[in-house]
Parts: sequence; structure tokens; C-alpha cells
Amino acid sequence: MNDRTIFIEPLTAAAFAPFGQVIQTTGAHHYPINAGKTERYHDLAKVELGGVHARPLISIFRGQPYTLPLTLTLVERHPLGSQAFYPIGDAHWLVIVAEDEAGTPARLRAFLPGPGQGVNIAMNTWHGVLTPLEREAEFLVVDRGGEGNNLEEVVLDPPFLVTHRERG
Repeated sequence: MNDRTIFIEPLTAAAFAPFGQVIQTTGAHHYPINAGKTERYHDLAKVELGGVHARPLISIFRGQPYTLPLTLTLVERHPLGSQAFYPIGDAHWLVIVAEDEAGTPARLRAFLPGPGQGVNIAMNTWHGVLTPLEREAEFLVVDRGGEGNNLEEVVLDPPFLVTHRERG
């Protein structure tokens, strides 16, 4: 392995905090509603909307599966809004993020969400594309619509390799 290898790590709220929020019910503020028949897990992520005539979008993305090891050739960011992903059903997937260093992605990390975990990637945070593993998967996505360019992409040349850490 070399310095272009990204080892997959478990998704935790603390580890992901520099990049946004983990969306999960575990440990979340909640209270009963609907005459006690429903539990509301409240305010799980910070939706960020910037720019002219911004409005929230709710979409469903259907992603095709990737295999590991993964050759990572592209990251993107959305300078005008956050982007939340929550799996519909039992999805096995990766969240790849990076710090920003003078407008360039740096110190990339790959997280493996557990069951019942989604993410809200903060506004202007570098991240990989939707990366389901093993099989096609659907995700509920909340992001920004409105005027302005809300997409920046960087081709990674040379690419990175994303894989599990070898056990030994």
C-alpha cells in the first residue's frame, strides 16, 4: 500500500464531525407524537442552503454497486448547500470525504456506515459520489435547488485506492 491508499473506517459521529453529521436514531433527541403512537427523532442534521432562491430538494437516488478495492478518480463538493444521504432499506455503502486545502481535496477518508446510519455532508465539503457496495441501492437525498453553480468536481490523477485494512 502507498500514500494513495485510503483505508475504510467505521462511521462514527465523532470521526465524521469535521465533514457534517451522522444521521441515526441511536442517541438522538426524540419524543412521542401522534397520541404516543409515533416517536419523533428530531433535528438529526443541519440542512444548509445558500445562494439565490435556494430551496430544499427531496430526491431518491438509485445507485449501481461498486466493488472493492475501489479506484477513486473523482470527488465533488457543493458550495451552496449540504447534501444528506439516508439509505432506503438495507444498503452496504461507503462515504468518502476530504478536507479542503486551498481549494483542493486533501487527507481523504472513507467511512463504512452501519445499519440505520446516513450522513449529511456539510456545505462545501469534498466528497466522493454515491458508492453502494455489493448491489443496487436507493437513498433518500436532501440537498439544494435554486440558482447558481452548486457543483465543483476534481479528477484525482493519479487516483486513490479505497480498501479494507489488511488484518494481520
